[in-house]
Amino acid sequence: MTTVVICSGGPKHELCSFDTFKLQEDVVFIGADRGSLYLLQEGIVPTEIVGDFDSLTDEEWAFVSEKGMKIERVKAEKDETDTDLALLKALHYQPTQIYITGVTGGRLDHFEAAIRSIYRLQSNHKEIQMKIINAQNEICIFFPGKHRILRDEKYKYLSFFAYEKDVLDVTLRGVKYETTNEVIELGTSRFTSNELILELGYISFSSGICLMIRSSD
Repeated sequence: MTTVVICSGGPKHELCSFDTFKLQEDVVFIGADRGSLYLLQEGIVPTEIVGDFDSLTDEEWAFVSEKGMKIERVKAEKDETDTDLALLKALHYQPTQIYITGVTGGRLDHFEAAIRSIYRLQSNHKEIQMKIINAQNEICIFFPGKHRILRDEKYKYLSFFAYEKDVLDVTLRGVKYETTNEVIELGTSRFTSNELILELGYISFSSGICLMIRSSD
């Protein structure tokens, strides 16, 4: 069971904690642009790094490039974002999980691009659990079916949003505000700030695409 952690170049204070990942086996770290520097500053030598690295100074690039990891330096003018390129590399490891950090805060266009990239890849690789994480939140995308939600003391709040179209026949169990065969309409905030009250809950729905955000104060 391989886990891939991608660190992109968003604001450093928005990054997730890497402590848990450092203790796990079979974790592959990939740095995207300035995220490569962030990983090294955390004492993590990534397996490989990718990007145009235009966010690094000459001194920072010298520091990063001498560490011996696999490096792919690309032109600044390209169709894909550096995070997109890192995601494509992540798939080569046939992971069961992909976590992306360093894409929240700072530039909102990069954040929106990351969500859309996750949506596109998750559509074609439903066997892989993909999440965007930062210091206070994790975001994932669900497709029709039943999805277990495990209790995590770090994330007290659960919010659900329709992504691109309404989510139909929504049933929530194990949460403070349960529902049966409800609709999450596109544009509504009605399903914001629920709470898991059991060790295990679930959401099920028959059609649509659901964005789940788990948050802490």
